[in-house]
Amino acid sequence: MAAEVDVSHAHKWYLDSRLDGVCNHFSRAHMETDLFRYVYAASFAKLLQRSPLLSEFPTDLLPDHVSVNDAVANGGYFSDRFRVQVASKPSTTIVSHISKDGHYYIHPDPQQCRSLTVREAARLQTFPDNYFFCGPRTSQYIQVGNAVPPLLACQIGEIVLGVLQDAGAIK
Repeated sequence: MAAEVDVSHAHKWYLDSRLDGVCNHFSRAHMETDLFRYVYAASFAKLLQRSPLLSEFPTDLLPDHVSVNDAVANGGYFSDRFRVQVASKPSTTIVSHISKDGHYYIHPDPQQCRSLTVREAARLQTFPDNYFFCGPRTSQYIQVGNAVPPLLACQIGEIVLGVLQDAGAIK
């Protein structure tokens, strides 16, 4: 059974009424062969609520990589090479490798057929919408992937503050 998640902070934490939209929300270009894989993976995930393994892909959609045969036959490394961020489940951890490719960060809507934008990855990391990431898009993805989630840092800070106040170290 999934734990109850408190999202009462969501509106005040993420949204900024002074913004007219969001920043860093542009999808990257993908190879045409990957787009076919993305729409298949997102459709599979929408139907079955999980990402497909490479062994569940049609043969003609399999990438032409040395490790693919092992992944299909033995469930080896990269057997989950194309991972959809299923909307009804917690996301996978956002890491800086998102800057290299989007295969582990496929958008859950098959009609969008793409990987996550910097803003979507930042949202999963709990960055508010008014946080702007500078530099080229690759650098922006690295910044998001290397970051401690801000909401987690805020919650830890509140606990530390309470401990220090209880100990009389600060008022």
